[in-house]
Amino acid sequence: MSKAVPLKLNEKLFDETQSIIKKIHVSRNSYVNEAIKYYNRVMKRKLLKEQYSKESALVGKHSLKINNEFQEIEDDILGLWT
Repeated sequence: MSKAVPLKLNEKLFDETQSIIKKIHVSRNSYVNEAIKYYNRVMKRKLLKEQYSKESALVGKHSLKINNEFQEIEDDILGLWT
């Protein structure tokens, strides 16, 4: 199912688009659909990268805390042997 979307392009962008679609022999509709699909993929990757960065920072903090706890246990064990 397709949805109609009103779209306004500035004149320079419209002219550039018209020139390209004439050269590659595709409809404006197909061209715009492909452009939006591409941009959606780019934005999804960007959003995932941001999400992974935030989650990685959280995991990193948690890992550092656990590492410090193990270090304390190790220090306690070594303290028993001295």
